[in-house]
Amino acid sequence: MTFRTILLEVDDSDHVATITLNRPERLNAFNRTMCQEMEQAWRAVKHDDSVHAVVLRAAGERAFSAGLDVTSSYGQPDNVWNHEDPGESLSPKWQKMWKPVVCAVQGMCTAGAFYFVNEADVVICSDDATFFDSHVSAGLVCALEPIGLMRRVGLGDTLRIALLGNDERVGASTALRIGLVTEVVERGELWRRAHDIAATIAAKPPAATQGTVKAIWESLDRPYRAALEQGLIYTRLGNPLGRAELDAGAPAPRTAPRIR
Repeated sequence: MTFRTILLEVDDSDHVATITLNRPERLNAFNRTMCQEMEQAWRAVKHDDSVHAVVLRAAGERAFSAGLDVTSSYGQPDNVWNHEDPGESLSPKWQKMWKPVVCAVQGMCTAGAFYFVNEADVVICSDDATFFDSHVSAGLVCALEPIGLMRRVGLGDTLRIALLGNDERVGASTALRIGLVTEVVERGELWRRAHDIAATIAAKPPAATQGTVKAIWESLDRPYRAALEQGLIYTRLGNPLGRAELDAGAPAPRTAPRIR
């Protein structure tokens, strides 16, 4: 597929797809074109059975993403009740794409960029990464991104990020401490490390990994007992498929177990 604002590559040797935000001249801020192309990319990897895991990364040195590109109109309909949330197109989960996503963040990650981080399954960052939300500093209500962020770092840190706006940056070490990321690496190692994590996941039976992602994310929208009942259904559906894939010769893990 040919895109204008992103790149999509599939490595058939290890079943990993890589999506690269590719507007470094605009700090990888998303416009309507990028939103539409991200939706297409998520759907493409969803339906490609050769893809077992996905890396989401960004081109350039300065930023992973600066959120919505405020220099161009997103083009909302005149009828306010028909306005769309850009996050729906950026979200793999809105597209019901349950293949594991590893997100690699470098440089600045702000505002709408949290759409990408919030819906990834594994998030790592480089040691130069900084996270903040600029909405309130621009006089805008910070309402959508914090909903997903609370699921990662809790209420207290979410409110602090949302309310301090441009005046406080969450560095890589703090992001690790509060659970926003799970690993910090040197900048030059970021893309390789993200790919290695994705390839290690992709070596597992895909029915097992996709079922795991689906069960865990959908549990967030259900009461505890209902989530357990739904998860039991997924084990009954997915376990025979995963075991069959394993018996058919699913590839062995690419690396030895790693202590983090």
